[in-house]
Amino acid sequence: MKTITQILTEKVSDAFEKCGYDRALGAVFVSDRMDLCQFQCNGSFAAAKQYKKAPFIIAEEIKNVLSDDPDFEKVEVAKPGFINMTMTDEYLVKLLAETADDAHIGIPQVGCGDTIVMDYGGPNVAKPLHIGHLRSAIIGESLKRLARECGYNVVSDVHLGDWGLQIGLVIAELEERNPEWDCFKEDFKDGKVPELTADMLNEIYPFASKKSKENEEFKAKAHKFTADLQNGRPGYIAVWKEILRVSINDLKGNYEKLGVDFDYWYGESDADKYIDELVSILTDKGLLYKSEGAMVVDVAEESDKAPMPPVIIKKSDNSSIYATTDLATIIQRNRDFAPKKIWYVVDKRQDLHFTQVFRCARKAELVPADTELELLGFGTMNGSDGKPYKTRDGGVMKLSDLIETVTNAAAEKLRTSEFVSAEDHSEIAKRVGIAAVKFGDLINHRSKDYIFDIDKFLSFEGKTGTYLLYTVSRINSILKKTNTENSDAKPAKLYTDAERELILAILLTGDVFRHAIDEKAPNYVCENAYKLAVIFSKFYHDNHILGETDEAKKKDWLALISFTRKLILKHLEILAIEPVENM
Repeated sequence: MKTITQILTEKVSDAFEKCGYDRALGAVFVSDRMDLCQFQCNGSFAAAKQYKKAPFIIAEEIKNVLSDDPDFEKVEVAKPGFINMTMTDEYLVKLLAETADDAHIGIPQVGCGDTIVMDYGGPNVAKPLHIGHLRSAIIGESLKRLARECGYNVVSDVHLGDWGLQIGLVIAELEERNPEWDCFKEDFKDGKVPELTADMLNEIYPFASKKSKENEEFKAKAHKFTADLQNGRPGYIAVWKEILRVSINDLKGNYEKLGVDFDYWYGESDADKYIDELVSILTDKGLLYKSEGAMVVDVAEESDKAPMPPVIIKKSDNSSIYATTDLATIIQRNRDFAPKKIWYVVDKRQDLHFTQVFRCARKAELVPADTELELLGFGTMNGSDGKPYKTRDGGVMKLSDLIETVTNAAAEKLRTSEFVSAEDHSEIAKRVGIAAVKFGDLINHRSKDYIFDIDKFLSFEGKTGTYLLYTVSRINSILKKTNTENSDAKPAKLYTDAERELILAILLTGDVFRHAIDEKAPNYVCENAYKLAVIFSKFYHDNHILGETDEAKKKDWLALISFTRKLILKHLEILAIEPVENM
């Protein structure tokens, strides 16, 4: 289904063409002065330069054509040549019905089935998810859902860090603590390794990491273990598989609490089998050369304003680094999915790394020239001091602890609510708490830093997830009292200014989604959800729906708020926010 601005652009473009002008001049925009008009076209100014006529005269010609169209309530020309348009209520109601009948409820299908591979999450195995993983998870999840709603085929991959130094650190520490394990013996061929637990790994990794910073001998040992693992030493592979099993189970549990899931749980290790091919490609193209013992590729360009170091493909001990596996993964993704786009939802501070990787991929022609490789970088979540959020003792908060904190805060907020039953209290508190965190993050453009403020996020007023859940619960209550929860009726008539404002906001939602997917920015979805909620609240305040005696009017109002709920719920679904029935 076309958006309302696309439909009106076609009408106005037809008018320009009918008057002998280029139809490309007929672009229509939403008015920023709804008290004057609903839509505007400024094409007469460009036409004036092109056709050597006064813009006002051209605008008058267009107005005269459009005035014959019964869908326009009024068309006016404001000097020096703005074309202002207001649509009839009947036309708005008609478009609303078409939107309600549309399988995609007006969301433009711009993806046309093209495949996007999305790389987000990016946790390291053997380490617990912490607050630094939050943004990648929830921004990536919402972008995945947005792209799917807009008609793309999206393949999501968590891309585990499971093949680097952190694994070598853990295996080295396990060996120091348990030298008697068979898997650490030179002649180990096959067999079981002792079972590990998430708690064990959560203790071992930070201990080993700190130890490597203080003990050069242990650090060198961890590097050797990493290289031996990557070169296939059987005992280390066996331990690695056990670490992977435990870590993935733990990670899946935490992501599930956030409403985040992935189609594939591939890791850096899955790209290992493509590394030899990568090296061959780079060698055959004359891109790979030795520098200080390492194998590297130059990616600097003349236009660079700052030094651009070469990409290291193989270290001097023949081990791989992030760039190696990222490039090999591009080969894998292109072969498995043939995507038109590959998006990486990663901290924007990784910009240099991805610039190097993308340039190397282009030089090596690892993907077709028209395949989009893009870093969708995000800013940091900060505390009240403006620095990356920490626990009270200055540490990095585990994600599970954050979820517990916001759930407890929401439970306290809902403690006195008469609408939340005792048996539902804990589940509703969890949903409200997570909604508060997600919306508080996503309402900011992904590239921006923001301040984490749980009290603000849990407020029932303002731009909060809590306010949206409360709005949906209010509509639920009205529909339940009128026994119209499952009605698919559509308004037949428009009665008030508040209704008109709400219907216009609904009809403009398609344009919002188009803008959100074009910019790859879920904050526009958040803003629109909040806008719909605010306009609904105004409509609800101005009109006594439950007490309305005119049954036709009441039926139309109930149909309007029922579709409003459906649309807000679609916004929440894209944001991966679970609604609640009552609050």
